[in-house]
Parts: sequence; C-alpha cells; structure tokens
Amino acid sequence: MDKAFEKQITDLEMQFWQAMKAKDAAAATRLTAETCILTGAQGASRIEGKMFAGMLAGATWQLHDFALKNVVVDKVSDDVAVVGYTAHEKLTVDGKPVEFDVADASTWVRRNGKWVCVLHTESILGDPYGRDRKKA
Repeated sequence: MDKAFEKQITDLEMQFWQAMKAKDAAAATRLTAETCILTGAQGASRIEGKMFAGMLAGATWQLHDFALKNVVVDKVSDDVAVVGYTAHEKLTVDGKPVEFDVADASTWVRRNGKWVCVLHTESILGDPYGRDRKKA
C-alpha cells in the first residue's frame, strides 16, 4: 500500500471526526458528498450534504474525545478508497456521559479533484449475535 495515499485517506477521516467534535457544519459539508449513505444502530439513511448543518445544530450529543485504532485503508482505484477502523468515543448524550467502542468504515471518492465521503457505517462493538443485548 502506498503510505502517502494511506495517510491522505486517514487524514480525511480524522478531519471528519474533528468536524463532528467541533460541530463544524462547513467542514462536515465540505467532506461529504452531495448524497451520503449512513448506516448504524439507527438503520440506514441517505443524507444530503447540506443536511449536516441542521443535524449538527440540533444534535443532543457532544463528542468530547475519540481515538482511532487499527486503521486499514484499501485503494480501490485512484479515485476510490475504503477505510475501516475501531474507535473509542467519549460523549455526552442527552446530558449524560457515555463511552463506547465502535467499528467504522467510510468510502471516499475523488470528484473533480476533491475527496468526499459517500458512505459511512458505524457499529457498536459487542457480541456479533447480539447476546450481550438480550433482555433477561
């Protein structure tokens, strides 16, 4: 793997996390494709790039800290890259502190010389069969 390419994609992912931490709508919009698919515990959705400003303004959470680990980057083509990693997040959600570990992945596409995220996924780590979430 080309280390410079790997660093470039990892840096883009870090910029996106920093934008979420700072609730920087301009940066989030700049880093996101006009249409981005998001998946996670909340399901799957298509988000328009300009929707980020409203989402960040009305957020009931605050990301305080994060750490990415075990980052892997795959160069699909000169203009498409996939990055996956685990992360530890420290947040306040609805006024209460929360910490958890996740596995995330993003697909970045270069359009008109600019890299944008077209897909982001997040899964809270735990038992892959959900047994750690089973009600007694």
